[in-house]
Parts: sequence; structure tokens; C-alpha cells
Amino acid sequence: MSLQNALIYVQRDPEGRLLRVEPAPFAGHTEVLTADHAEVQQWFADDVVENSLRQLKQSDLDMIRVLEDLIDVLTTKGVLSITDLPAGAQAKLLNRSSARKALGGLSNLIEDDVEHRLL
Repeated sequence: MSLQNALIYVQRDPEGRLLRVEPAPFAGHTEVLTADHAEVQQWFADDVVENSLRQLKQSDLDMIRVLEDLIDVLTTKGVLSITDLPAGAQAKLLNRSSARKALGGLSNLIEDDVEHRLL
């Protein structure tokens, strides 16, 4: 079956905007369009953009941790001093470090509590 012949089942809101788009019939679908219809193509293009943005956001979070670890290694080895960084960066790193230590302490308490329950 070609793309233009594939049927797509859609549900619209009262203003006519797409609410849901599926390749199979579903309760509440209000219309059937072909897969190559402009609105269907836009729906899936928006979905791709949203997924890409979500992946980039997660990648940013992962990179923050990498940079924190890199700065920690460089300062531990004496290659970099925390005071070499701008004041704003110093404050942010110290705040994150404190928060991570606090959570680390909490996770140790949780692990100790679980071990005591098992004994």
C-alpha cells in the first residue's frame, strides 16, 4: 500500500485542530485522512521535533554531569582551581556539589535502612 493510500484515523477538537492521530481506527475518531495529507504530515513532523528536543534536553543533562566530573578531576589533579572560574560558575558548581553530597548522604541512609530491615 502506498503512503497516499494509507488511511489515518484522526480526532479533532471543537475548533478543528488535531487531537489524536492513529494508523488504526479508535473509539472517538472523527475523520479518516490519507497518510500524505498535509495535516497528518505536520502532526508527525511535530512529533519528530518534540522527540528530538527531548533527546537534546536529556543529552544536556548528561553533559552537565560529564562537565562536573571533568572539573572535579582537573581540580583534584591541580590542573584547575575552582577560583580560576568566574564567580557565577563557582557558585553553581558548589551548589550542585552540595546538593549531590546531600543526596548521597540520604541514599546511604536509605540503603542502611533497607539493610537493617533485611537483618
